[in-house]
Parts: sequence; structure tokens; C-alpha cells
Amino acid sequence: MPIRYKPEMQYADFKDLTSLIHFQSTEGKIWLGEQRMLLLQVSAMANFRREMVNTLGIERAKGFFLRMGYQSGLKDAELAWKLRPNASEYDMFLAGPQLHSLKGLVKARPTEVDIDKESGRFYVEVEWIDSFEVEICQTELGLMQDPVCWTLLGYACAYSSAFMGREVIFKEVSCRGCGGDKCRIIGKPAEEWDDVASFKQYFKSDPIIEELYELQSQLVSLRTNLDKQEGQYYGIGQTPAYQTVRKMMDKAAQGKVSVLLLGETGVGKEVIARSVHLRSKRAAEPFVAVNCAAIPPDLIESELFGVEKGAFTGATQPRMGRFERADKGTIFLDEVIELSPRAQASLLRVLQEGELERVGDNRTRKIDVRVIAATHEDLAEAVKAGRFRADLYYRLNVFPVAIPALRERREDIPLLVEHFLQRFHEEYGKRTLGLSDKALEACLHYSWPGNIRELENVIERGIILTEPNESISVPALFPRPPKETSIDSERVSSDGVLIQPDNGQGSWISQLLGSGLSLDEIEESLMREAMQQAKQNVSGAARLLGLSRPALAYRLKKIGIED
Repeated sequence: MPIRYKPEMQYADFKDLTSLIHFQSTEGKIWLGEQRMLLLQVSAMANFRREMVNTLGIERAKGFFLRMGYQSGLKDAELAWKLRPNASEYDMFLAGPQLHSLKGLVKARPTEVDIDKESGRFYVEVEWIDSFEVEICQTELGLMQDPVCWTLLGYACAYSSAFMGREVIFKEVSCRGCGGDKCRIIGKPAEEWDDVASFKQYFKSDPIIEELYELQSQLVSLRTNLDKQEGQYYGIGQTPAYQTVRKMMDKAAQGKVSVLLLGETGVGKEVIARSVHLRSKRAAEPFVAVNCAAIPPDLIESELFGVEKGAFTGATQPRMGRFERADKGTIFLDEVIELSPRAQASLLRVLQEGELERVGDNRTRKIDVRVIAATHEDLAEAVKAGRFRADLYYRLNVFPVAIPALRERREDIPLLVEHFLQRFHEEYGKRTLGLSDKALEACLHYSWPGNIRELENVIERGIILTEPNESISVPALFPRPPKETSIDSERVSSDGVLIQPDNGQGSWISQLLGSGLSLDEIEESLMREAMQQAKQNVSGAARLLGLSRPALAYRLKKIGIED
């Protein structure tokens, strides 16, 4: 029977809806019929919408909330059919707006309803009063350029489509969230709208992960071009040991051979790998770096080689792995020894056959990737211990390169220090006078167990702690500097603490004993030097000598110096 609503028609009673609400407080559940519901603060929803808009942008956020409302509308249509099976079509249709009001989302007031399910005719106008989405936009996002009642609109589209058995589209033609005097929607069959195709795109799932990967590849390409123009600090180094490594890398870069980089943590293995990529014919293609130790063992295979939809719980869509994203380019596998046995087998297949299978897939994909692997452990020993496949080790070990530790190329430390100084001066927007002579001497004598990465961190700390236009001191570089000692005797322990070697103490004591001076003469010389450094201030001199002021004053009086 056709429905034609007029303003004088009464709003149907919805006690049948309110009677379906049940609270199970002790169980932590709220029910509307058979649907589990939530009580959620509007302010929390406001914060969530702001986060979504800031993260995804307005268009993607709009699609997300439209789809969320759409799912709610489908559920409520099912509830209406079960609840009012013998009601008039008008009362059944009105359950949707009533549920909107019951849930506290909006007060929905139909102003025109012309529906005929048999012929498919549908024209509905509704005024929304006190929309919760207008309220949260006003508190978190301010006045928008376009209508903002996205969740309510998705609900109306889904509920009406389910009611009619055909696709119905609502549009918000006026909205208080964008400056209108009221919120008003109009609904018609989809084919009666001129621009329905563009609007229907909002209701299609739009995962952003592939787009992010594409943007990441573009970013890598842009960085590659910048790196070519500005250079990187992998080129800094004049010691013979490092020059040998660079020459080997130049030769390896010209082909496709797999490279195995060996060396301690922090020697710059990823930087070396990137330099090989930049100097190769693949420089314009992606460079993908993977820290195998940072990926959980049960996820490493899918991360590297991709996954098909339904391969495991949570795999809701097919996804490329790192190897596919590095196709035609280079992939760097840091800490390759951490690969699981299955991942090792898959990597061997890539190296031997140039193909891979995604997790959960039964077809192979051709892949053209240059593999550079790295580890700080001995892979040969790992093979003997059964932790690493021997056949994979032999495939990776075609071109092994040992990168020297920083303590083995100390002559390069001043060059690296200068590089890091320039970089962090720009990053922190201030300029120091560089390292003091004593600080540079300390750096040259330090063993650097963390290698270049540790040096980088130490220089950054020094710049943070040093005021502009001042030299970076030893205490600014190292956490626990000792008392002042001469440059000749200062050394730095493996934990970054400056110490004085024992043989230094024996050396100056021997010199004093051999000088022929008496103990009184040595004491007098020390007190006079302390007074001079303290500018004749007895208290200051006492602190230098480790004495109390009265004790020093008494000794000064004995040698003819009055307080």
C-alpha cells in the first residue's frame, strides 16, 4: 500500500522499541533486541572523528563513517521486520528514524514521505534535529565546507534500501555543520540521482595500505635522487681499510651478485648497502630495507613474501610482501640470521629461481630483486649449529665483505665528526664551535663499541647540551667525565667514562721524587699555584686542594701569606 506522509500525521508510538532495551550490568552488556549495544560518550566519538580526519583526510574519513552507519542501518532494518511484522508499511518504515532517536543520535522528523514498494517509488524528506555529528564537528573540527552527518546518512541509505528491496540513496542537502539553518536529507532510488556513481564510491572499502606502499616507493625514489645530488656519509673515509671496502662495493654494484655484509653492530651496513644500490643500474628502482630481527618469527614470511586473503586469521585482503615491493630494485636483509626456517627456504628459492609464493597462495610470481644480506654473527658457525641452512649460506656468501669497526679506522673519526656536526647543527637550528681539542682527543682514544651509530648519538648529545657559539666539551659528549686531568693521560673506558691510567700516576710521582724537592717545598708550591688559579681567594684554593678553609689559612700563614 502506498505511503504518503503529511505533516499532520502522528509520529507512531515506539514503546515496542524501548521495551527491547535491557541492561545486564553485572555482565557488562547492553541489549537492543538481539543486538549488543554500547554507551559511548559523544566527546570520545568527537576525538575519534578528529583523529580519523587528521589521519585519513576528509574524503576517506567520510567514506569510513558512511560505511559504519550503513552497517548499523542494515541491522536495524532486520530488527524492524522482526518487531513489526504485522504493522503498516508506514509504521515499519518509521522504525528507522525512531531507532535513531532512541539511540540518541538525532531527532528525525519526516517532512515528506511518498513510498510505493510495489512500483518502486520512493521519495522521502527528513529533517534532522540536534544531530550528534554536528555537535562533535562543532567541538573538534569547526565549521566544515560540506555536510557532516556521515554516519546518519549511511544509516538512512542502508535502512531504506533494505526496506524497499532496491538501492536507495539519501543526500544531505542542508547541514548545520557547514553553515545551514537546519539538517535536511532527501532520499530517492539510486538511478534517479545524476551523480550516483561518485557517491556510491564512498560505500566501497578503500584500504589505504597499498597506497601507502606506493607513496613509500615514490618517497624512496625522491630520496634516491636527493642522495645522488647531495651525497651521503658512506663516502666519508680515507683509511686503507675503508677504501678497500669501497672498491669492493663499486665492483659488486655493477652486477646482480648477492652481497653478504659482515661486521659489528653500528658499522654502517645499511648505509653501505644503500650505496651499492645507488651506484648500480637499479638506482632508479626501490630500495627496501628490512630488519629481520624486528619482525616476529610467525609474521616474517608473510612480511617478506606477501600473503593472500584468508591465509590466516586477520588476513582480510591480499598484500604484497617486501620482496614484491622491491621488484627490479634492491632488498637489504639486516640480521638475516634471524630468519625462520620457512623464510630461509623461501629466500633460497628467490635466489635460485627468481620466483616466490605468497603465504596461502598456490601460484608462483616472478621476481627480479638484488639481495644484500647482513649479520654481525658468524654464519658459518650458525650453519654448524644447525641455525642456518648451509645451501642458503653458500648462495649468500658469493661476495662477502667485512666492514671494519670504527676503532680500526680512527683516522676517519674527525671526518665523521664534522659530518655529524653539520647535520645536527641544521636539525637543531643552532651552531656550536665544534668539539674542543680535549673532546676530540677523547673521541680518538675511545674504543667505540657501538661504532658509527654510537659516534652519531654522542655528537647529537653534545650539540643538545652545548650552548650556541660554544665548544662541545668532554662532559657534554660522555655521561660521567672524571676530574680534570692532562690530555696526555686521558683515556675513555668502554662504557664511555674518562679515566686516568695507573701508569700515569706512577709517572708523575717518580718525577717528583727525582726532582730533589722536599715535602714542605712541594706543599708550598701546590698552595701558591692553587691561590693563583683561585685568584687569591682562599676558599676557592681550598676547594682545589681538597682542604677546609681554616686548614688552608693556617698553612698559608706558616709560609707568610696572610688571609
